[in-house]
Amino acid sequence: MIDLSSKPKLARLFRMQYEEAQAAYVLLYPEGMVKLNQPASEILKRCDGERDVNAIVADIEQSFNTTGLEKDVTGFLEIATERGWIV
Repeated sequence: MIDLSSKPKLARLFRMQYEEAQAAYVLLYPEGMVKLNQPASEILKRCDGERDVNAIVADIEQSFNTTGLEKDVTGFLEIATERGWIV
């Protein structure tokens, strides 16, 4: 379970960048690449180690003029943590 006060950031082995050929953001790592969908890239762009999960949720909700995204964001962050993408 993700702690809402934690400040997630990309793990050292990963780098996120926009790839024209993929027309999407990707996570690059020594063994390959993961193509990200828009929601995943919006969340990971905000995982800078300075913002806590509450701030990430608030920023995404404000950016997309919506509410109620906490469960979706924390669910994705749990998966990203399990896969070693964020720490």
